[in-house]
Amino acid sequence: MSTPRHRSRDGCWTCKRVRRKCDRARPICKACSSRGVSCEGYEIRLRWGTGIASRGRFTGAEEPVEASIPPRVKGRRRDLSRERRRKRDNGDNDKAEAGSYRPQRGSAVAEQTADVRSNEQDRLFEEFLSFGINVLHSTSVNDERNLLESRLPILCQQSSSLYAICVALQASLKPNAKPHFYEHFDLALNLFRTELSSNVAYLEDGTFTAGLLLCSIGLMHAMPWTMHLHGMYGILQAHGLYGLGERTEFRTHLLEVMGVMDLPTFTVGRSTSLGFWRQHCRDRVSLQHSLGDEVEVVSGLPRSLLDIISCIGHGTTEEDFWSWPGSPGSLSQHQLWEAYRLAGMLTIRDGHLLLVPQLSGILAGTTLETNGASSRPIILPTTTVIVSRIVSHLDALRRAFTETEGAGSLIINAIKYPAFIAGLQADIINAQPEFKDVLRCCLSTYDHPYGFERDFELLLEVLEEWWVHHHNMENAHELALVRGMEIGLL
Repeated sequence: MSTPRHRSRDGCWTCKRVRRKCDRARPICKACSSRGVSCEGYEIRLRWGTGIASRGRFTGAEEPVEASIPPRVKGRRRDLSRERRRKRDNGDNDKAEAGSYRPQRGSAVAEQTADVRSNEQDRLFEEFLSFGINVLHSTSVNDERNLLESRLPILCQQSSSLYAICVALQASLKPNAKPHFYEHFDLALNLFRTELSSNVAYLEDGTFTAGLLLCSIGLMHAMPWTMHLHGMYGILQAHGLYGLGERTEFRTHLLEVMGVMDLPTFTVGRSTSLGFWRQHCRDRVSLQHSLGDEVEVVSGLPRSLLDIISCIGHGTTEEDFWSWPGSPGSLSQHQLWEAYRLAGMLTIRDGHLLLVPQLSGILAGTTLETNGASSRPIILPTTTVIVSRIVSHLDALRRAFTETEGAGSLIINAIKYPAFIAGLQADIINAQPEFKDVLRCCLSTYDHPYGFERDFELLLEVLEEWWVHHHNMENAHELALVRGMEIGLL
């Protein structure tokens, strides 16, 4: 019968390594001498860790990734569990389908993000893909013109930061996930900066999408975001909007989204505008795919109306808005478009209230111009009438949304711009308590039936302050600049 081995805990290093009982004889133990092996003695050995952790699963690792964990002797339960996890992960990567949202391994950024994902992050991403993505659009749920939803999993394979940004955006929409929002956001922002710096030759669609979604987070939460647009625009300028690739429909969609976000009067507290839509998105004839005057899905507006809005401060007149012929759409869409058309007229008429940012960084007021080409003068409605009509259109949209519980419509996402422009007419609003009540109802927090919360209360806060102190302020940008905010009106 063989003698069982006992692990040596305070014996010589040789016996410890082979897990044999040591008699602790000095200077060399008898167990080693009887076997004819060298006894390594009993002196204390200091082992300096090379990694960021001294304990836990990443002990001794140079960075918090699985590949950097030093190999251990197999046989213990935790080692076997780690091996099973590695085999499972490798099997998942080998069997990855086109619809998988996990980015490909290989890049430093992908290695960092692949191992920090938790069950919570995966859940948030799935929620975003299922219904959170609807916060980005202003048409309807399951709109065929929404090109992002079907492409998002593939784009996440191209861009490691895109996954993290989707998680952060969804966390910002869920009340129970908001405590961890800034943690997700900081990770996403750092990954995007690293990724953007590596896209020096061409702005890939995945990185482009990630940047626009990052801007969306800033836009919805009044965090500065224009610098991300400018960073991407610098790469686009250097290597072309489409690069050397084909002018795909999705690439055109991304460029249009950038143009909408850059529209000069769609952000309060921003001092610069690239004029992107005015310069690059109005020429739709040269595209390989026909766009025409269809609705742009992020803004929910016809492209012909966006063309007019993009030229505010660059020649657009009130008559241009008044003479806009309209576009085919639903009843709710026509309510929204009329509110925007009238809000555009007010923006030009009282340009000192919402200054137009220029590329040079100067905020300039719009000038009231008339269309001299008209043979018959156009009689335009008074400001009071325009405000009344905007408020009535917004009230109709709000009632339709609350009475039908959304019914698949996302138009409520687009009401901020006309509500804010009408609200800037403080004297009229203060004299009409009914108007003020409608604007307050429109800018309340909505629990959308499609699973996300849309919070407009920050914008309402700004308007409430404007209604009280507008006589002491020159324009609405002061309200945002004092708070250090960029308040998006999309």
